[in-house]
Amino acid sequence: MAYSRIILEKSEGVARIVLNRPDALNSLDMESLKELDAALTEIEADNSLRAIIITGKGKAFCAGADLKQIGEFTKSPQKMLTFLRVIHGVYNHIDNSPKPVIAAINGMALAGGLELSLACDLAIAADNARIGDQHANFGLVAGAGGSQRLPRIIGARKAKELLFTGDWITATEAERIGLVNKVVPADKLEVEAMALAKKIANQSPMATKTVKALVNRGLQMELPDALELEMHMGVIHTTSEDMAEGLKAFEEKRKPNFPGR
Repeated sequence: MAYSRIILEKSEGVARIVLNRPDALNSLDMESLKELDAALTEIEADNSLRAIIITGKGKAFCAGADLKQIGEFTKSPQKMLTFLRVIHGVYNHIDNSPKPVIAAINGMALAGGLELSLACDLAIAADNARIGDQHANFGLVAGAGGSQRLPRIIGARKAKELLFTGDWITATEAERIGLVNKVVPADKLEVEAMALAKKIANQSPMATKTVKALVNRGLQMELPDALELEMHMGVIHTTSEDMAEGLKAFEEKRKPNFPGR
């Protein structure tokens, strides 16, 4: 597929998706969401790609939904519902992808841009990044998972504070409250994100896929049920080629070469 609103790069086992509407602060319209979804599907079909980075071109990571288009949708509840189903579908695709996804927050992450980062497994932020929900400042409510994913990541009280006030926070504060994993100098963001992605890509893709599913599904379950799930998925993983290769490499005192199928 030819992309116009995103850039898709592939290198050393890592796929890099760059939101490519810098003049619109990488806001997401329907076409952008369709391209993002298509890129994820393309990446998942390629066994040589084992980790994904999502970032933005220019001074913003993502300013959320394209408000010009949203303004049109507000005239029709059905059109608005259709848009919300699309954006939820794409963000759920990221959340449920068998491959780990890293948000490289290069600047402003606003509203739906924050929600995009929440759907990713990990997040690295440039030290000059500004992050906020902002919906409350304009009489809006989070519509792409923010009210549900944010409290699961940083806790209900802090999430409510950010959702109620619409305040911006710095990258340093985002790291302190667990919203991002790491803050790096802005000019090192691309390098640091790629280093993390390559490190993960060199691990067992089957183990990473299983762990991602266990964490995501387990958070929705009572602990006894989640522990039971861990046991069952652990047993299934023992039949994988990756585990066989890992044990063989341990015995032979060498680095594993994971097939990842």
